[in-house]
Parts: sequence; structure tokens; C-alpha cells
Amino acid sequence: MITVLLSFIVSIPSLRLKGDYFILATLGFQIIIFSILYNWVELTRGPYGIPGIPSPQIANFTFDNPAKFLILSTVFALLVNYILYLITSIKFGLILKSIREDEIVVSTFGKNTTRFKIISFSIGAGIAAIAGSLYATYVTYIDPTSFTLNESILLVTILSIGGSGNIIGPIVGTLILILLPEFLRFLEIPDSIAANIRMMLYALVLIIILIYKPQGIAGEYEPE
Repeated sequence: MITVLLSFIVSIPSLRLKGDYFILATLGFQIIIFSILYNWVELTRGPYGIPGIPSPQIANFTFDNPAKFLILSTVFALLVNYILYLITSIKFGLILKSIREDEIVVSTFGKNTTRFKIISFSIGAGIAAIAGSLYATYVTYIDPTSFTLNESILLVTILSIGGSGNIIGPIVGTLILILLPEFLRFLEIPDSIAANIRMMLYALVLIIILIYKPQGIAGEYEPE
């Protein structure tokens, strides 16, 4: 709920922009928030982070190992995707798709497009907070450097490769960018250069997708 509230504040100035400019604005806010959290030592302990975060627990069952946590995160992933499916199926979701296609036409029918975009922005932030909370309880430690500009660039890359405008696109992009580096484990590549090769593969896949399929592999929306 805190994340939803903060996203509401951020969305007011950000949603005045569109396309790539909107993405750059949200990245700018991320840098501001990161700097605040990194230097507000009294609240976040700054670079020292917050250790000792307890593992999730339901009744007397504690998710304290990777196998158990895989079950928990899978349940959350399925639940979130089901909720998103419901949202996109009702009138609210159809209006969002209409705004995506032609905002001016939607506004002529008396719809407050800004309000719909703010609600959508807040829902997305709330879902991201679920993932962040799961991550924090999995590693039992969190600090501002856990979520830097690199993580945001990775998310934008996932959307660019998998596609946006539907539920399938982000899932496809995530599977590709998560599984692609794992294939490097089967190659006898020194650890000193494995990270660089991974980044080169990311860039190569992204370039190919942007050239031959700008909307992404399974996406519906082609970026402006």
C-alpha cells in the first residue's frame, strides 16, 4: 500500500509524458529515490542495508529454503497473472487498451484518461512491490543497491524482447533473459569473461528483436 501511494505521487508529473519520455522520467525518479534511501541512514541504514529479514511463514510452515520458496513465488506469480487477466477482461482493461490505441478518441467519449492511467500505474507499482517483498524475504537482507538503474534497464529489456500490451509478452521476455545466461554454464567459459558475454548476448538479442519485430516476440504494442 505504501508503494501504491508513492507511485500515485510519482505518476502525477510522469504521466504528462508519453512513450520513451515517460520511461526516462520514471528512471529519473528512481535515481532520486535511490539517492534518498542510500543517504537516509537513520531509516534504511544506507549502504549497510537491513539484515535479518525473516523468511515468509504461513501458519507453522516457513519458506526457508529454495525449494519451498520456489513454490511460494510460483503461487504468487500465478495469482498475479490471474488478477491481471481479470483486469484486462473487464471494462476497465478495455478502456486502458483503447487509451493505448488512441487516447484522444477515448477522451471524446467523456472518459478521464489521466485517472485511468494513474490507477494503472499504481496497480503496476503494487505488483512490483510484491516481487520486491518476496526478494527481500528470500535473501533476508535488503539495501538500496539491490535495485539500481541496471535492474530497471533489465526490466525494460525484458519488455522490449518479450513485448508489451498483453500478459504473455513479459513472461516470454523473462524466460528468455533468465534462461539465456544459464546456457553459458554448459560452456567452458572463464568466470572473468562470462558476465561480459552475457551482456553481449543481451544486446545482440535486443538488436535483432528491435530490427525484425519491434513489438517484441509476443507483444501487441509497437513502441513509438
